[in-house]
Amino acid sequence: MTWLVTGGAGYIGSHIVRALRGANLRTVVLDDLSTGHGDFVPPEVPFVRGSILDGALLLDTMADHDVSGVIHVAGFKYAGVSVQQPLHTYQQNVMGTATLLAAMESKGVDRIVFSSSAAVYGMPDTDLVTEQTPKNPQSPYGESKLIGEWLLADQGVARDLRHTSLRYFNVVGSGDPALYDSSPHNLLPLVFTALIEGRTPRVNGNDYATPDGTNVRDYIHVADLAEAHVAAAQRLDAGESLEAAYNLGSGRGSSVGEIMTAVAEATGIAFTPEVGPRRAGDPDRIVASGDLAARDLDWMMRHTLREMVESQWIATRRAVEPSV
Repeated sequence: MTWLVTGGAGYIGSHIVRALRGANLRTVVLDDLSTGHGDFVPPEVPFVRGSILDGALLLDTMADHDVSGVIHVAGFKYAGVSVQQPLHTYQQNVMGTATLLAAMESKGVDRIVFSSSAAVYGMPDTDLVTEQTPKNPQSPYGESKLIGEWLLADQGVARDLRHTSLRYFNVVGSGDPALYDSSPHNLLPLVFTALIEGRTPRVNGNDYATPDGTNVRDYIHVADLAEAHVAAAQRLDAGESLEAAYNLGSGRGSSVGEIMTAVAEATGIAFTPEVGPRRAGDPDRIVASGDLAARDLDWMMRHTLREMVESQWIATRRAVEPSV
């Protein structure tokens, strides 16, 4: 019995693969390397290079590796870019998920953990987001993730698919110095790149209705997130029931200003961030309750904000300067 991790060569997927191995769960990775890195996959883990849109490849992979469950992380993950590329976003995230589910049905693979997103909520008008908070995605990316959840639910009714969706908030940190976030759109990679290049990092607005005037967001450590996927996989393997979706959030959040302070402390580089204009539609605060995930998936915040930032800085420096 093996868990297939789609997108397992990416920043989040590769952490999940390591967590599965740590729990002695057999794993195979499928990734097209459009944003992933082949060297993120441990040499002892079978790696299939290809797309989730390739149904024949999915069928062969499931047959060749005795796949019994899927952790589906692959997809187009750039919410802002998705507004300019909606068709590409839907092709990768909706058609890709539908193709994967069809292959699973054909091969009798009946369990899946889906990588969903806080983007399904859009800009919620609440201090604390729960799983019952209304869904109002504001981008094709968020819409595609919500549709993915619907696809799983519908297959659950039609084909007894056992499933759960984990809604990520702001994922940061590194659980292994060899694994780093190479996204050109995420906050910490942007800040670290600026510092490495001798530029001053920038924040978007400092006049929000928060204690220090900067946005408050829910930052979670990627290794903690990976452990939640293992817990979900183990419960599905055991035939235990799970909720349709879980928020992976801290319940408290941190401001962008606090992140900048933690960056200065972790890097040893003193700076005062430049202040740019607000981004249109950016809410003051988005923080999620992780109570359901704590109850069912042993979810907890095992790392401080400083530890999150410092671990990611170490991994980034190693990627940029391998001798470090």
